[in-house]
Amino acid sequence: MRLNHLKTLAIAAAISAALPPLHAATIRAPSELPAKQTVADVIKASTPADWRPLDPANTLYMDIAAGRIVIELAPEFAPKHVANIKALVAEQYYDGLAITRAQDNWVAQWGDPDEKNPKPILHAQRTLPGEFTVPMKSITSFTRLKDADGYAPQVGHSNGFPSARDPKSGTAWLTHCYATVGVGRDVGSDSGGGTELYAVIGQSPRHLDRDITVVGRVVSGMPLLSTLPRGAAPMGFYDSPDKNVPIKSVRLAASLPPEQRVQMEVMRTDSAAYQAVLEAQRNRGGPWSKVQAGHLDLCNAPIPVREVGK
Repeated sequence: MRLNHLKTLAIAAAISAALPPLHAATIRAPSELPAKQTVADVIKASTPADWRPLDPANTLYMDIAAGRIVIELAPEFAPKHVANIKALVAEQYYDGLAITRAQDNWVAQWGDPDEKNPKPILHAQRTLPGEFTVPMKSITSFTRLKDADGYAPQVGHSNGFPSARDPKSGTAWLTHCYATVGVGRDVGSDSGGGTELYAVIGQSPRHLDRDITVVGRVVSGMPLLSTLPRGAAPMGFYDSPDKNVPIKSVRLAASLPPEQRVQMEVMRTDSAAYQAVLEAQRNRGGPWSKVQAGHLDLCNAPIPVREVGK
């Protein structure tokens, strides 16, 4: 064993001696990437036709002490749950409830903190059959992302929502990206209805796709959720009632006078401008970027949102 080791060292030394010396001049820095449009450049050059206003009939305002969280609902993907959430909002069910969970790199969840004496429901339903997928034919818009995905045969955007589909099964679904809003449930697929909701505040948990009903996404106010103190109890729940974050109110934008609404627009994900946004993210130019990724993950595809008049 000792002789073999010495022979190996001798061979390595001989090879090293035979190689030309490596000088600093022969070490080449990577060539500079040419400058390209940035996402900000694309937004600045966009036209009014590249944007769509939030539909007041599918926009929720959730107000907490720190500010307002704006949620866009997706009735095409979860029609029964969206209708039920609107019914809960109409009877002011969420008013006075709380954010009860903030789990690091996972979700922030809100609902009724009193499980023993739950708040009564007047006209809505407490539970519904899960709407984990919908028929592809029921989705009116899908702009496919050209990049490969590890969780679905095809991914892209459906009218501003990250989505996926499987042509073999003929199904489509919304994906669990950052800011996605879903319906909390127990083990049973029919054990949720919208009384418990959550928003993804961490790395995109795509393995949850098709296991939970997704009803929309937060389009404004994510910092209010993502910076919440993390819960110390299991699964990130707060371990005492005084740590819960009270919900002042949840309202449907359409129920408020126009002057009380937040006038927001989302870039149309079927527009040429949005394709330019994706390319700017997929292959960034220099001088700061040194390497082009050449790939874009669905959940890392930004969807620009702006408040009109600002």
